[in-house]
Amino acid sequence: MREVRSHLSNTTINHTIALFLIPECDRMAQNSFDQLSKQYLEEFLAPIGTVQRQYEIPGEAKFADLWFVPNPDAAQVTDLGLLGHMVQKPCLLEPYRNVPTRTEVRVSIMKLVWVQEDERRKAQREELADEELPQLWILAATTSRPLLEEAEGKIQADWMPGVYFMAGILKTAIVAIDQLPETEETLWLRILGRDGTQERAIREVLALPPSHPRRNGILRLLAGWKIRIDLGEIQDFSGQEAIMALSEAFLEWEQQTQEQGKQEERRMIARRLLQQGLSIEAISQATELSIAEIQSLQSQPQE
Repeated sequence: MREVRSHLSNTTINHTIALFLIPECDRMAQNSFDQLSKQYLEEFLAPIGTVQRQYEIPGEAKFADLWFVPNPDAAQVTDLGLLGHMVQKPCLLEPYRNVPTRTEVRVSIMKLVWVQEDERRKAQREELADEELPQLWILAATTSRPLLEEAEGKIQADWMPGVYFMAGILKTAIVAIDQLPETEETLWLRILGRDGTQERAIREVLALPPSHPRRNGILRLLAGWKIRIDLGEIQDFSGQEAIMALSEAFLEWEQQTQEQGKQEERRMIARRLLQQGLSIEAISQATELSIAEIQSLQSQPQE
């Protein structure tokens, strides 16, 4: 706790508190990192569809990690790479930090079948076409050869290496994050990897230009992960290299947050000086804001 407090400045404390406003069902979950994975995936998927974490299987005392239904009216998103390709249709996403066990794979498939049956009931049809049925994506940070062999997972020609499809009738694929090509197309999934895979992905995010539309949001989430690791809320996180990369992400996020706070303070001062009738040039010198920005503030309605 002392380590975290020493990192936090007064300008970032409110933002840090916001990182912990997590639904109670997430706090009660056994695997903290799985909950962080769901929160992370929601960052990408919420703008393009309906995301439900801890989705209760209708009529069953079971919960799916993440249930996603794309919104056909949402603006087309082209920067999600492999993740965007996966969520073109309704799907369940089940993230795993460790190699999924046989039981975990079977239970995930069982959840999928229940959801498919519920979709059939909603459609009031005896049978749904195969392309209408939801898909299951098992997101495995790491996998093993025995698991993939037992699942009879196979790579399809129109999908990249690391995505293993089980028998077609099952509508299930295992995404071996540790086997994905390290390209821009897989970056957002590789953040959910572990050890070296995750470290390199975090550093790729840090290397993105400050103007990148997703950079700040991902840094905010990574900063939250680092805080929860420091607080001891995440017990299953290993890999010193990844922790160091998370520390860099935290510091980058804090610096950006401080700068945003300073900018907002300058804008507030500029508004007051405008109300007092000072010239735009004088306000620009006093606040270090550009003349164009002050003119923009001048055109805004007074609060």
